[in-house]
Amino acid sequence: MAASAAYRHVRFNAVGVLACAIAAAWGVCAWVDLTGNAAQLHHHALYESGRPYWFAALVVVAAWQFMTAAMMLPSSLGFIRLYATAAARAPDFPLALILFLGGYFAVWTAFAVAAFTGDMQLHRVVDAWPWLTTHAALIPAGTLALAAIYQFMPLKDACLKACRHPGIYLMRYYRRGALNGLRLGFGHALYCVGCCWALMLVMFAAGVAHLAWMGVLAVIMFVEKATPLGNRVVAPVGVVFGVLAVIALLAPGAIGGL
Repeated sequence: MAASAAYRHVRFNAVGVLACAIAAAWGVCAWVDLTGNAAQLHHHALYESGRPYWFAALVVVAAWQFMTAAMMLPSSLGFIRLYATAAARAPDFPLALILFLGGYFAVWTAFAVAAFTGDMQLHRVVDAWPWLTTHAALIPAGTLALAAIYQFMPLKDACLKACRHPGIYLMRYYRRGALNGLRLGFGHALYCVGCCWALMLVMFAAGVAHLAWMGVLAVIMFVEKATPLGNRVVAPVGVVFGVLAVIALLAPGAIGGL
């Protein structure tokens, strides 16, 4: 009985600590946005600052950790809760959970670096191509159109199914041990990226810590990945983003943040 109570206590603390971390991340992002400091973290501002690439990338990566905690962890709490249920009795569970989160954040950090590097190259193309400079609305419109199209792609559907049924994934890949926690976190994050990379590109275009876009996209990703309504909202979200892409193309500046 005592062992069972201790087991439930550990599991509750694991999820509870992460819930507090999510709340803290939202608090930091809200403070950054409401104080006007979010503009300094936008990739445009980092380019224009004249700072070296490595420094600008570090700033983006640091800010991205808070955004990942705020936006992505809520939709992964179901998976983490099941993982805690399976692994909490193992003596190395705390280390395994830390490595799980480390693998998860490492994948999203790699995505942030890739997105930042790609965006920097895109800006160089725009600067070298006068026609694209005068038609800059194509960039946000194209980002929204890409997000809209990806909502209907089979890869998105396959990754969503994996995220919606974490028990199946755990039954197949769970093994005891800290290093297996790292492997599980890495694998789960790859599915999350498969679900959400196009939506997170929209977030990247809007700017790290842009609170309004963070809220909208976080709700979309949570509903798609972690609720029974997820399968029903994917197509409507794709249609909405398609409409927003047309608006961004025909009325540049009409969509806030892009």
